[in-house]
Amino acid sequence: MGEKVHERTEGTEKDYVHEDPAVDAALDWFGRLREAEGDPAVLAEFRHWLDQDPRHESEFRDLEAIWGSTAFLRAVKSLPPSHSDDPAPAFRRSTHRWSPRVAAAAVAAVAVLAICAWQSPKLMLRWRADYMTVAGDRSTVMLPDGSTMILNTDTGVDVDFQDGRRDIVLLQGEAWFDVQHDPAHPFRVSGGFGQAVVKGTTFAVRRRPDRDEIVLETGRVDVSCLCDSAEQIRLQPGEAVTVTDAGPLAALPANPDRLLAWREGRIVFEDVRLGDVADELARYYGGSILVVSDRIGDLVVTGHYRLDNIEGAIRTLADAAGVKITRLPGGLIILR
Repeated sequence: MGEKVHERTEGTEKDYVHEDPAVDAALDWFGRLREAEGDPAVLAEFRHWLDQDPRHESEFRDLEAIWGSTAFLRAVKSLPPSHSDDPAPAFRRSTHRWSPRVAAAAVAAVAVLAICAWQSPKLMLRWRADYMTVAGDRSTVMLPDGSTMILNTDTGVDVDFQDGRRDIVLLQGEAWFDVQHDPAHPFRVSGGFGQAVVKGTTFAVRRRPDRDEIVLETGRVDVSCLCDSAEQIRLQPGEAVTVTDAGPLAALPANPDRLLAWREGRIVFEDVRLGDVADELARYYGGSILVVSDRIGDLVVTGHYRLDNIEGAIRTLADAAGVKITRLPGGLIILR
């Protein structure tokens, strides 16, 4: 793994909505130069702006590097084909005269188009879910049997308590359960790959695209796969298990206090790749966080942060790691 960066300061309260003037001006020039098509007067004005402050050239070159970075191109190419087969080259080939800030808008459009691509699944989730949260929110639900359910950020669940059943389907996201003891009526939580069955305990289930993760806080839980595998694992307090389409993996020791800190509005990282931290924080941010290089993504960081100030947490991490941060229109944050 990469260089370690330890930073335990909480996300600051400072408001970071306003852009750095040098970055903002660099964005303007990025678009103007493409609109000018070599106009000598514009080029002379650009050179004058560069000479005013060494940071001007640095920020402009960084923006060019972001535009051409493999991480940005991967983000563009991850969009559905219906938007464009190759959006980035299309932007470069365009003969349309761009407005001064169109380059910044084009960069931010990656996040916007991705949001549009997600709308169909989101609509389906709204149809299916009995309870939902949006990015950055949590919700506590009292279930019909007296059990408690806490939904983490961007989570949806389907609940079935008819005719003595206590069945929950985690459609998306993560939820914690404090289950009322009832031996006659098992409490079942299903994800995309596995199912947890309990009779009275506290545990959490997180659904990821390629796996489900179950962590047990108190009591016992039996975990099985929704696939053809008949294997079943019984967790003990302080253990976690991952379930894939091949079945449950071996149970491993876990730290529920750290993994479930989100219930108290906090998030904890211990020796985690910055790229993975960015992915995790993006769940609560509601926008996109882009790490432009593997070198930055492989930095190993440690920190405790509050979930009500994700931008502050990102900036604190970036400062500790010596990484530059740029916030573009549309809520796109770039670590570079």
